[in-house]
Amino acid sequence: MSKRQSYQGSGNREKAKRQGGGAGQGRTGSRRPDGAGRGQSVRSDSPAKGASAGIRLQLGQLVEFEVKRMGINGEGIGYADRQVVFVPDALPGELVAAEIVKVEQKHAVGRLVKILKKSPSRVQPPCPVYAECGGCTLQHMSYEAQLEMKRELVRESLARYAGLRQAPVERTVGMRDPWGYRNKAQLPIVEHRGEVVVGLFQAGSHQIVDVSGCAVQHPLTNRIVQEVRDIARELGISLYQEKVHKGELRTVVARVGFETGECQLTLVTRTRELSHRQELVKRIVERVPEITSIMQNVNPARTSLIFGDETIPLWGAASISERLGDVHFSLSPRAFFQLNPEQTPKLYNLVAEAAELTGNEVVVDAYCGVGTIGLWLAPQAKEVHGMDIVPEAIADAKRNAEKSGVDNARFVVGAAEKILVEWMKKGLRPDVVVVDPPRTGLHQDLIQALLKTAPKRIVYVSCNPSTLGKDCGQLLKNYEVKKVTPVDMFPQTAHVESCAVLVRKEK
Repeated sequence: MSKRQSYQGSGNREKAKRQGGGAGQGRTGSRRPDGAGRGQSVRSDSPAKGASAGIRLQLGQLVEFEVKRMGINGEGIGYADRQVVFVPDALPGELVAAEIVKVEQKHAVGRLVKILKKSPSRVQPPCPVYAECGGCTLQHMSYEAQLEMKRELVRESLARYAGLRQAPVERTVGMRDPWGYRNKAQLPIVEHRGEVVVGLFQAGSHQIVDVSGCAVQHPLTNRIVQEVRDIARELGISLYQEKVHKGELRTVVARVGFETGECQLTLVTRTRELSHRQELVKRIVERVPEITSIMQNVNPARTSLIFGDETIPLWGAASISERLGDVHFSLSPRAFFQLNPEQTPKLYNLVAEAAELTGNEVVVDAYCGVGTIGLWLAPQAKEVHGMDIVPEAIADAKRNAEKSGVDNARFVVGAAEKILVEWMKKGLRPDVVVVDPPRTGLHQDLIQALLKTAPKRIVYVSCNPSTLGKDCGQLLKNYEVKKVTPVDMFPQTAHVESCAVLVRKEK
């Protein structure tokens, strides 16, 4: 989804969120470098001279090569037999042996078999199910190396797609403690081998891995998930079976307000009926007294989307409150909110710094969602205008503005590429435009509208280095990239957010 398109079932982005890893997002082959491979070993560290050379590697072939760099998904990249090979779990500088498990037109994928020369950045993953889970991809890499790797991803993308060989990319803004940072757990609950399990699907399969004690989740979300799992087992609640599309309880969603301490549990069900509803709620409240809201969301469809359209209050408040600085937010079950509350103010402060507001500027917040960035900037701006295609998100943005005492921000429903052009025709000339698009980047019409509107500054908040590079490449026609700062919103994963400031060229 748009990072600010706030509701799953309406195109939301939290299919990964990455927001920082998610169900089924793993890698090919085993993580463990202790197996034995098949076939003849080939050693080559030279890149192919051109894409037309064609793939010569064969399935099952064992190759040895040095890993040169990291890929966008956290895999190691090197060259064997003059061909590009992606190897999950391999680190730059390592000499590895890998078995070829997939051959594509321009690259191959290898399974790490053995590390012949280890990187000094390699560490022992602390998670006991890291090899099976697939939710994190970089626990085998030291945190200092993760931060540098993410900076390199941003720098390489700007060089490749925007032609910026000397891009002004700052050091990645990291965390003091890169664990326990996620404020939301969103996990399927299934019966697996006679046991009730809440977890993630193993990479490339529908086998569930129990991650109810996940090290990157807030401890209270883990506890809520564990208690729901145990109570569902005690009461014999019917669990969803994907293959036959039967059963009731599908997904457990737990969210914690880091600043307020309020907690919300959402039970996603296939049917409106929920067995033992009253006793289920009673036991949850008894065992987790910190919970302030229990909701049921009904999703009857055969779909990979988590949420359906109907949400029913079961106990307590219909939403929970959270704060970012002086801005107050009301979060309903489907409302999008950044998953890392410690890093979010750092990211938004970078946006404010890049905007260089003096109190006289008109700011446009494209892809505004529930108004997080726009409301953060409003005290330093003359006025803020936000838009989003999700009506519920705009309704939340208006409520959040009222709760925060912000009276110089207005939010409307509509696509940024259309609304900005309409406002421009009516005489609105923004001084600063903040864009925070989905992983697919800016809509082409919005890029053209920005070039035509020509605001003094564009602040681009990106969750995908590749699309950031591509979009900047087009905006360079009228703009100069002054600074790009990566922010580590999702430690232990390959995801990286960036704040880029583009300044209009003087003619």
